[in-house]
Amino acid sequence: MKNKSLLTQIRNASLIGATVISCWLTQTTKLLALPQDAIVQKLRPIPVFTIADGQGAPLIASNDQNGKVAGVFISKQDANSFVEKLKKDNPDLGKQVQVVPVSLGEIFELSETNAKEKEPIIFAYVPTREQVEQAKKLNTEYQSGVPLFVAKAGEDQGYLTIKQNEQEVIPFFFDQQQVQQLVDNFKKAQPNLASSVKIEVVILEGILEALKQGDDEMLTKIVLWPSKESIEFLRANAPKEK
Repeated sequence: MKNKSLLTQIRNASLIGATVISCWLTQTTKLLALPQDAIVQKLRPIPVFTIADGQGAPLIASNDQNGKVAGVFISKQDANSFVEKLKKDNPDLGKQVQVVPVSLGEIFELSETNAKEKEPIIFAYVPTREQVEQAKKLNTEYQSGVPLFVAKAGEDQGYLTIKQNEQEVIPFFFDQQQVQQLVDNFKKAQPNLASSVKIEVVILEGILEALKQGDDEMLTKIVLWPSKESIEFLRANAPKEK
């Protein structure tokens, strides 16, 4: 799995410098599904974490259907915990693997390429336990997948948007606390709409499918917002200013 200059790519596309100016409701119109290059660009700012061997190849497991599965962790801490457990349960294998950061965009590309293989590798996204619990509280129908949180408001329940680089975008958050902060700010700015605000739970896997197959202009406005942990990771690995 290639990861040369990966951190540089993620930093360059990072959302850390985004300026939140205001929030308003979005209206959507029909549009064709996004091309793959556009999807990759949209996903590139999000760091995820794989378990790889010394050559950078992902650690592969078999599922119930004898398929090949590679775990993709949303949290670096969870990935580290997995490796530590592996070292205890299988020391020989554990000492050969490491946590490797990679952009979600690259995982998407690999997944699309692998889907054409005779025995494709399935990339299984591993959510954080804390955000899974938050998702269950907000949506009793949530069962599995990586939860994303997005806010709606108004009589028509339009998505709350923010302004980033002079463009109107709809942020989908990996961290429930982040969307709550957006909601709190919106309620202060628009108290007449405060009672109508709702936080919706969707899953990352569903968003990825929608980006490939959907026909709504909303897809072009979606921005996946890194979790607090991911933002800290990006900052910690940013190049030092001379």
